[in-house]
Amino acid sequence: MQPAIETQVIIAVALAAAVTYSLRLGGLLLASRFPRSGRFRKGMDALPGALLFSLVLPSIVAEGVWGLIAAAVTALVVLRSRNTLAAMLCGMLVIFLARRFS
Repeated sequence: MQPAIETQVIIAVALAAAVTYSLRLGGLLLASRFPRSGRFRKGMDALPGALLFSLVLPSIVAEGVWGLIAAAVTALVVLRSRNTLAAMLCGMLVIFLARRFS
């Protein structure tokens, strides 16, 4: 026999769902009020790259020299081939080899 779900757990899940939904809805409603051109639009277009960079940079720094080499290889492959998957795999291969043989 399975234990019954406690009321507190159900309330916590329901509140988490309500908060998540309200944040998404609020973002959609707020986005309709932003300008669709000009400097603001250029900044919003650059935001995904900036977020990705802020997530990747600590890992590059943590790996030290090999992290910099892997980042350079990744950038070189993506610039030459325009294949993001191949570039990520090459960068991961550099880190794998560095960890395996260092």
